[in-house]
Amino acid sequence: MSEAQLLTYKPAAALPLKAIKEPPPHTIALEQPSRQAGVPLMEALGRRASCREFAPRPLPTATLGELLWAADGINRPVTGGRTAPSPHAFNEIDIYVALADGVYRYDPGKHQLVLKHAVDARGQTGYQDFVGEAPVDLVYVVQTSRLLEMPAQQRDRFSAVTAGAIAQNVALYCASAGLASVVRGWISPRLLAEALSLNEDEVPILAQTVGYPGRS
Repeated sequence: MSEAQLLTYKPAAALPLKAIKEPPPHTIALEQPSRQAGVPLMEALGRRASCREFAPRPLPTATLGELLWAADGINRPVTGGRTAPSPHAFNEIDIYVALADGVYRYDPGKHQLVLKHAVDARGQTGYQDFVGEAPVDLVYVVQTSRLLEMPAQQRDRFSAVTAGAIAQNVALYCASAGLASVVRGWISPRLLAEALSLNEDEVPILAQTVGYPGRS
């Protein structure tokens, strides 16, 4: 982005929280993904791209389960190892999933979604004009209490690396599955913390929009 573009770019206002008509389920069980699904890795790398136009069609639950397992699911059940690396296996990043029918936290151990806040908070996850239109917004939240054994000067750096690895996992899954995605760092941690009903030790660090591609 050039200097002129930076000077003229204007943010879209964050959309208000939307009420939900029907009470959402407290948990959503997710199917275990097929490890044989998708295209080869090198082909997915070739397809990986950021997209900012999304169709409003919701993702099937099976697709959402594959997406979240690829993001940071357990791929080594004996040790509890994840698909994304984390320093000393602190697993300090939680994935919050903003859907039209509520905000959920992904529980990798049970491979399920747990309701956190019964509102549509997608419009609060950033300032770009497409935010709130796509069916899924992922928010990567640092659980700072899990990093107390790490030197303070390393905490921000390592949690950022973990969030970046998760975001790349999501981007590659989307490229493999024919979905669109874009990583977004322009967020308001305070606004998001309120919208997601987070605790004091939970800090939003990154967001990622996922859905079917819209107009090209």
